Amino acid sequence: MTFNENANVGSTRARRRGRTAAIAGGGGVGVIGIAVLLFSLFTGQDLTGLLGVTGGGQSQQQGGGAIIEDCQTGADANEDDACRMVFGAEAIDQFWAENLEGYREPQLIIVDQATSSQCGTASNATGPFYCPPEETVYIDPTFFGLLRERFDASAGSLAQLYVLAHEYGHHVQNLIGVFQQYPNNGSGPDSNGVRTELQADCFAGAWVAAMTEQEDADGDPYLQPPTQQQIADALNAAATVGDDHIQRESGGQVNPESWTHGSSEQRQRWFDTGREGGVRACDTFAVAGDQL
Repeated sequence: MTFNENANVGSTRARRRGRTAAIAGGGGVGVIGIAVLLFSLFTGQDLTGLLGVTGGGQSQQQGGGAIIEDCQTGADANEDDACRMVFGAEAIDQFWAENLEGYREPQLIIVDQATSSQCGTASNATGPFYCPPEETVYIDPTFFGLLRERFDASAGSLAQLYVLAHEYGHHVQNLIGVFQQYPNNGSGPDSNGVRTELQADCFAGAWVAAMTEQEDADGDPYLQPPTQQQIADALNAAATVGDDHIQRESGGQVNPESWTHGSSEQRQRWFDTGREGGVRACDTFAVAGDQL
């Protein structure tokens, strides 16, 4: 996708916060390393200690962080991953305000290398995640660059916004009581965890279908229609983080009983379900296990 260059974000609630962090070690990490980093990117589970990825430097509390002021136009969003997240959040918030009564915006923290949260350290090692007790989305955009530069992954613009919209989907689930109604009941292909993740994928797809409808204060749409290649890139991102794909890439056996996020096929299909049917089509808890 491409932002309209003359779109204006106006004021934003997004903040920048962090401390110095480092990625230890030199050389390539191989296929297993790529799988671990991709898994961290899309799930917020820090497995990168296996690869020597560490937070370094002195931890410095930054309070609420500094308001982001250098992301003003759609042109900024097209050129910079962090600005893309800021602009994407504006559009996603507008979408949910129109589709969910009583919606309140989460806080978006653009992580500068690493910062603490009630849900653990946020960094380019953990990837984006949503922290329910804070109602906050944490994302370090440098991780997208890391994937592109070191691991030959595309991490294209719509794939990035799919990740962001997925995390905002978790915020919506928090607001409507999904986490409370369907608590963690372990792993498995029919688990609440898998259903929760697939619903967030579906919510992301619903936003992508409507992404050209959100406008700035002057009535200029934030986004242009996505191309087929960009949609394919987003679908590829969904497939990459399927539990079965990760298990194969790590050299293990595909074991559905250990799944927590769903298979590649499921994640792509529920993303498409949202694109085709909208938010109302995203009740993953209402379908039988063999229909997930």
